[in-house]
Amino acid sequence: MGNAALKTAAYFTLGCKLNFSETSTIGKILAAKGIARCPQGETPDLCVVNTCSVTQMADKKGRSLIRRIAAKYPDATIVVTGCYAQLKPEEVAAIPGVDIVLGSDEKLRIERYVDRWLEERRGCVAVTPLKEIRDFLPSCERGDRTRYFLKVQDGCDYFCSYCTIPFARGRSRSPKVADLVDQARRVADEGGREIVLTGVNVGDFGKGSGETFFDLIRALDKVAGISRYRISSIEPNLLTPEIISWVARESRAFMPHFHIPLQSGSDEVLSLMRRRYGTGLFARRIEAVRRELPDAFIGVDVIAGARGETPERWRDALRFIESLPVTRLHVFPYSERPGTLALSLDECVVDVHERHVRVAKLTEVSDRKLRAFMEASVGKEADVLWEAPTHPDAPMHGFTPNYLRVVAPYAPEMVNTVTRVRLAGLHPTEPESMSI
Repeated sequence: MGNAALKTAAYFTLGCKLNFSETSTIGKILAAKGIARCPQGETPDLCVVNTCSVTQMADKKGRSLIRRIAAKYPDATIVVTGCYAQLKPEEVAAIPGVDIVLGSDEKLRIERYVDRWLEERRGCVAVTPLKEIRDFLPSCERGDRTRYFLKVQDGCDYFCSYCTIPFARGRSRSPKVADLVDQARRVADEGGREIVLTGVNVGDFGKGSGETFFDLIRALDKVAGISRYRISSIEPNLLTPEIISWVARESRAFMPHFHIPLQSGSDEVLSLMRRRYGTGLFARRIEAVRRELPDAFIGVDVIAGARGETPERWRDALRFIESLPVTRLHVFPYSERPGTLALSLDECVVDVHERHVRVAKLTEVSDRKLRAFMEASVGKEADVLWEAPTHPDAPMHGFTPNYLRVVAPYAPEMVNTVTRVRLAGLHPTEPESMSI
């Protein structure tokens, strides 16, 4: 396995925006070693797979992707990293074709393991035990996109009963505000216009340091040259009324766009999940956003069919979610994860078929809410930051401040510029997009 020399690399990312940011950083690290990104359609010498493990399906997708890559590029060196690699390194290493397995604390130190591979040509599994993961490894990249993804925080101390991420990412940790401001200034120097703040639990930024997430966003807002910031996701108990009001009334560049995980619309299920809020607090946060920013895009994560979600609790949850004036739901079926507290709960276990029935119902609710939000925007004017198309024959797209996706014919000179457009209607062929 593996070529005599590693001149080109292909990158594959599963999971969240944080993974995307880190994959882009890996690409930059390897480019500095002379390993260029492999042109589309050519055969790479090195394949890097950054995995997710938030659900059983994520693990399955990871295994399937690795096997497809190994079959398609049998002579390539394959590196697998990410949460699945951290949680199940031996399982990953046993997949035919895998040469290097790197845990969460090793992924952004990939160059040393590639060097070792080139010298020794021996398989390597390098995973730091969870309790020894302490370093914050910075990442701020855009890959082949227009927007930059700035990692502001890593790890999580919440240990929700259904979640494996604290076991894959370690304890909550973050850099100093000044370090992140410096990175944002470098983005501006490179011509970047928009930055997405990523992390596992971004609102927990600065824990134990005396700095807060509010300190961070106020400092970033002052960086000249950056036109837009977005917060990838923030827990409802950490999205304070003070932050919402500041974004609405004082911020220069933070967009009217929030992604707020709910997970369940039942207080009893939220308690079993060990979430740090109830439906009352969640509803107040949504009400505050709508009051301060009436046109804000509000995305919400929901898990369907968690342990303890009896038919009565499911009906309560559905009613609550339908009542929320949110824009879109990101719906996931509950996944039983080894090592999580949820597996020990002596509560109602929802069968897999019923979980998917509930996913389908919530998806219907989401589609209805998103369509209504988009239709309410028809005829309005908005500023769109345009991005390059995914392939040469595709139209280009961009996003309004409140995260409506807008499609237009490709015009290379428009990429990474902001123009004012009138939203003419829902696009006839591009899903969940507006036309101009």
